[in-house]
Amino acid sequence: MNIYVGNLAVDLKEEELTKLFEEYGAVESTSIIKDKFTGQSRGFGFITMNDAEGEDAIANLNGKSLNGNIIKVNKARPRTNRGRNNFGGGGDGQRRGGFGGGFGGRKRF
Repeated sequence: MNIYVGNLAVDLKEEELTKLFEEYGAVESTSIIKDKFTGQSRGFGFITMNDAEGEDAIANLNGKSLNGNIIKVNKARPRTNRGRNNFGGGGDGQRRGGFGGGFGGRKRF
Protein backbone atom coordinates (compact mmCIF):
# COMPACT_ATOMS: atom_id res chain seq x y z
CA MET A 1 0.00 0.00 0.00
CA ASN A 2 1.24 3.45 -0.90
CA ILE A 3 0.54 6.03 1.82
CA TYR A 4 0.50 9.83 1.38
CA VAL A 5 1.87 11.90 4.27
CA GLY A 6 1.27 15.65 4.07
CA ASN A 7 2.03 18.82 6.04
CA LEU A 8 5.54 17.69 6.92
CA ALA A 9 8.07 20.05 8.45
CA VAL A 10 10.62 21.16 5.83
CA ASP A 11 13.54 19.93 7.94
CA LEU A 12 12.11 16.43 8.55
CA LYS A 13 14.41 13.61 7.43
CA GLU A 14 13.26 10.40 5.73
CA GLU A 15 14.80 8.38 8.56
CA GLU A 16 12.57 10.14 11.11
CA LEU A 17 9.46 9.50 9.02
CA THR A 18 10.42 5.83 8.58
CA LYS A 19 10.96 5.42 12.32
CA LEU A 20 7.49 6.86 13.04
CA PHE A 21 5.76 4.46 10.65
CA GLU A 22 7.81 1.44 11.80
CA GLU A 23 5.84 1.59 15.06
CA TYR A 24 2.95 0.11 13.01
CA GLY A 25 4.83 -2.42 10.88
CA ALA A 26 7.57 -2.95 8.31
CA VAL A 27 8.25 0.00 6.01
CA GLU A 28 9.25 -1.01 2.48
CA SER A 29 10.19 2.49 1.30
CA THR A 30 10.05 6.14 2.33
CA SER A 31 10.40 9.22 0.16
CA ILE A 32 9.99 12.89 0.97
CA ILE A 33 9.36 14.88 -2.19
CA LYS A 34 11.83 17.71 -2.78
CA ASP A 35 11.81 20.75 -5.04
CA LYS A 36 13.96 19.93 -8.07
CA PHE A 37 15.62 23.36 -8.11
CA THR A 38 16.23 24.11 -4.44
CA GLY A 39 16.33 20.58 -3.01
CA GLN A 40 14.08 21.72 -0.14
CA SER A 41 11.22 19.52 1.03
CA ARG A 42 7.84 20.28 -0.57
CA GLY A 43 6.12 19.24 2.67
CA PHE A 44 4.81 15.83 1.66
CA GLY A 45 6.01 12.33 1.05
CA PHE A 46 5.08 8.69 0.56
CA ILE A 47 5.48 5.52 2.60
CA THR A 48 5.08 1.98 1.27
CA MET A 49 3.85 -0.70 3.69
CA ASN A 50 1.75 -3.87 3.45
CA ASP A 51 -2.03 -3.29 3.44
CA ALA A 52 -2.97 -4.29 7.00
CA GLU A 53 -0.10 -2.43 8.65
CA GLY A 54 -0.64 0.56 6.36
CA GLU A 55 -4.32 0.82 7.36
CA ASP A 56 -3.28 0.70 11.01
CA ALA A 57 -0.69 3.44 10.50
CA ILE A 58 -3.22 5.66 8.68
CA ALA A 59 -5.81 5.21 11.44
CA ASN A 60 -3.32 6.03 14.20
CA LEU A 61 -1.18 8.77 12.62
CA ASN A 62 -3.64 10.96 10.69
CA GLY A 63 -4.03 14.23 12.61
CA LYS A 64 -1.08 13.61 14.92
CA SER A 65 1.61 16.18 15.65
CA LEU A 66 5.08 15.63 14.16
CA ASN A 67 7.80 18.25 14.70
CA GLY A 68 5.14 20.87 15.44
CA ASN A 69 2.95 20.13 12.40
CA ILE A 70 -0.36 18.26 12.34
CA ILE A 71 0.26 15.64 9.64
CA LYS A 72 -2.25 14.31 7.13
CA VAL A 73 -1.99 10.60 6.46
CA ASN A 74 -4.14 8.71 3.97
CA LYS A 75 -4.03 6.16 1.19
CA ALA A 76 -2.25 7.66 -1.83
CA ARG A 77 -4.34 8.15 -4.95
CA PRO A 78 -2.97 7.10 -8.32
CA ARG A 79 -1.17 9.80 -10.22
CA THR A 80 -3.13 11.40 -13.07
CA ASN A 81 -1.98 13.04 -16.29
CA ARG A 82 -2.35 16.75 -15.67
CA GLY A 83 -1.73 17.88 -19.28
CA ARG A 84 1.16 20.29 -18.83
CA ASN A 85 1.13 21.56 -22.44
CA ASN A 86 -1.86 23.91 -22.26
CA PHE A 87 0.07 27.14 -21.64
CA GLY A 88 -1.50 27.86 -18.29
CA GLY A 89 -4.21 25.31 -17.88
CA GLY A 90 -7.11 26.15 -20.11
CA GLY A 91 -8.43 26.51 -23.61
CA ASP A 92 -7.29 24.59 -26.62
CA GLY A 93 -3.54 24.91 -26.08
CA GLN A 94 -3.10 27.96 -28.34
CA ARG A 95 -1.98 31.31 -27.05
CA ARG A 96 -4.49 34.01 -27.68
CA GLY A 97 -4.46 37.71 -26.96
CA GLY A 98 -1.62 39.19 -25.03
CA PHE A 99 0.22 42.26 -26.20
CA GLY A 100 -0.95 45.71 -27.24
CA GLY A 101 -4.34 47.03 -26.36
CA GLY A 102 -5.18 50.46 -25.12
CA PHE A 103 -3.70 53.01 -27.53
CA GLY A 104 -2.46 50.89 -30.39
CA GLY A 105 1.17 51.12 -29.34
CA ARG A 106 1.44 54.96 -29.45
CA LYS A 107 2.17 57.03 -26.40
CA ARG A 108 -0.45 59.61 -25.56
CA PHE A 109 0.07 62.33 -23.02
